[in-house]
Amino acid sequence: MRAAAAIERYLASPALSDSTRRAYRVDVEEFVSWLESSGTALDSVDVRTLAAYAAELGAARAGRNPRRLAPATIARKLAAVRSFLRFTLGPAKVPDARLAPRRPRRLPVAPTQDEIDAELERLGSGDPLAIRNRALAELIYSAGLRSREAVELDLADVDFDGEAVRVLGKGGKERVVPLGEEAAYRLARWLEVRPELAAGAENALFISARGRRLDTSTVRRLLPHPHRFRHAFATHLLEGGADLRTIQELLGHSSLSTTQVYSHVDGSRLRRVYDRSHPRS
Repeated sequence: MRAAAAIERYLASPALSDSTRRAYRVDVEEFVSWLESSGTALDSVDVRTLAAYAAELGAARAGRNPRRLAPATIARKLAAVRSFLRFTLGPAKVPDARLAPRRPRRLPVAPTQDEIDAELERLGSGDPLAIRNRALAELIYSAGLRSREAVELDLADVDFDGEAVRVLGKGGKERVVPLGEEAAYRLARWLEVRPELAAGAENALFISARGRRLDTSTVRRLLPHPHRFRHAFATHLLEGGADLRTIQELLGHSSLSTTQVYSHVDGSRLRRVYDRSHPRS
């Protein structure tokens, strides 16, 4: 089996996005090059071959190789190789055994309230675009939205009377989150000037200078790390006394274990609760 042709057939699969295709090409070509250097034919790859390759990547991580690889990078490279082999050789020849190193648990670093206020003030509130930017940021923080959730909102998703926002999250899961007073005020201001930018019958809540729905790249330009606002939303709720189940629902997490990372962030609050609640504190 010619490896180069197999790579091209795999990368031509419509199941791969353009960004995945670019990243996986490098990963798969590196794997095939390693196979050739070790004298292993592509169609003879088995679990021992994959384990040996994983060890090679791990050696790079440990510094015994000029390339130092993070656990996430190793995991991606192995995922690319597995996907390529399943496509090329069939699922039966690709083991499901864990090969990548464990990723260290990274706790979210949430900005303080003062830092959030400073970032929001930096956006200004003068012309229509500045008003839009402030409303967008306020809503992300007020409702704990992901960037994609924010840009996919339609006008009808905001209920000013009910003080709520209807959000379509991951996996098509819908949730309703409260609309804070400051976010409602900023959204109302944005809707007053939105007609100056609107083009045709665009139904998006947030639109560009040309009247089209915003994309997530625009959000990242305005807020270099928009997910920090979501972390701040969860952390500040926890600091204010909200329980993890409530925060789970508001964030749209399917599992409480995903939300529980925030219980490790606010250790000072947990100590206060313990001191106030436990008879032997």
